[in-house]
Amino acid sequence: MKGRPKMSERKIWAYNFTGWVLFTVSAVFFLWGTWKAADVIGIIASLAFLVACIVFMIPAWMTRPKPDDEA
Repeated sequence: MKGRPKMSERKIWAYNFTGWVLFTVSAVFFLWGTWKAADVIGIIASLAFLVACIVFMIPAWMTRPKPDDEA
């Protein structure tokens, strides 16, 4: 589109990875809350959420683009 600044591949990756980090942090807090409440179903769901976030982060980290100044 005309007039829209383009984002670099690295910047797009940084936003996406930051989102996954925030999801992971929220999973930890959900796990903590359900642990304190002794909610077994919540603990299982929170652990599944945490593991899923980590699984998504691994390939994102392994295929990250080089910093913009090295491109």
